[in-house]
Amino acid sequence: MTIELARFRVRQGTQDRLVTERPEMVAALRRQFPGCLAAYLTKGDDGEWLDVVLWRSRAEAQHAAREVNSVPEVRDVVSSHCRVGRIAACGGHLRLEGRWVAD
Repeated sequence: MTIELARFRVRQGTQDRLVTERPEMVAALRRQFPGCLAAYLTKGDDGEWLDVVLWRSRAEAQHAAREVNSVPEVRDVVSSHCRVGRIAACGGHLRLEGRWVAD
């Protein structure tokens, strides 16, 4: 498995819409890229957001990274809510070496 990390800022006044529109965006992402297993959205105390996406493989994550703008729901959410030029990989694609899951 591979973890993708993307750090970004959200345009002022659009945070609630981002959170509301995100489930459909993630559903569209998963339809286009079935290797997407899970997505978690976090917000730091500094106002920066971190998107954590779990992929079945590094190859699937890299393919999706190249083609993600072909998914209208993703393109629309990013262009509407994310500050242009502020989405940055903060680790790129990281291979998951071990995991712990609560019972």
